[in-house]
Amino acid sequence: MLLSALSLLISFFGFIGAAALVFSPVLWAFGIAAQVGPFTPKSVQQTLLAVPAGIALGAVTVSSLTGVSLLRDLLLRAFSRSRDSDLLAKLEELRSSRASLTAAFEIERQRIERDLHDGAQQELVAVVMRLGMLEAAAADHERTVQLARQAQAHAERALERLRETVRDIHPRELSDLGLIAAVRELAARSPLRVELTSNGDDSQLSSPTATAVYFTVSEALTNIAKHAGVGTAQIDMKCAKTGVKVRVRDDGAGGARLDAGSGLAGLRERMRSVGGDLEILSPVGGGTKVTASAPSQPPW
Repeated sequence: MLLSALSLLISFFGFIGAAALVFSPVLWAFGIAAQVGPFTPKSVQQTLLAVPAGIALGAVTVSSLTGVSLLRDLLLRAFSRSRDSDLLAKLEELRSSRASLTAAFEIERQRIERDLHDGAQQELVAVVMRLGMLEAAAADHERTVQLARQAQAHAERALERLRETVRDIHPRELSDLGLIAAVRELAARSPLRVELTSNGDDSQLSSPTATAVYFTVSEALTNIAKHAGVGTAQIDMKCAKTGVKVRVRDDGAGGARLDAGSGLAGLRERMRSVGGDLEILSPVGGGTKVTASAPSQPPW
């Protein structure tokens, strides 16, 4: 914009001034003294001297316009290269995120399959076996009662395993009661003693954002229980119309890292998928602090 205005000014004053100087002898013949800046011819000789000056001014004007045009082209190329570099960097980031999310989804699919196979499926197989044995033991009342109780116990465990699997996919509390209540219920079920502090209104949080934060907290608590070597954890959660921020802390062994392919890296990609981010502070021997933040509505 600035260079375009400069080109316009150079063109206007340069060419008009050059024309006035070149044609000053003609104008003098008609009794007109052409003034160009501070110069005003006062004789025929001066008007004749103004002609080469006008030609020189015209040449300078053309050169100036050429220089401005070249400068504009250079700036456009520089900005274009910078923009292309930014686009390539963002494209590479998207490719990396897509690969990480694909890997995370595959790991989650395998976990669900394993949970169903080793949990509910095994219990249901036991129920079927006990029911088959019931038919064979119909004449033995005590044996029938024993097998019926065993079948009922296996069925109850299968139901509980199915509930746990469904909760791990998407907890009902999250849909029915919101993020704060779901995290409170998650803390109550944790084997850790969890100190939860929460404030704000979570009603403005979108489902993708709330889900990403919930599973980040869940995984953080699981990591503490497995690796930190402590029995307590602290959760500090703040919800607002604009977004949510949650910190999960422990005073354990520390040393957690955001290496590619790790569970924490998967959590970071999950948060980034909704426009948020994940930060880890985990010095060796100094505990671990996981901070997740995200806007209320994903950018998409």
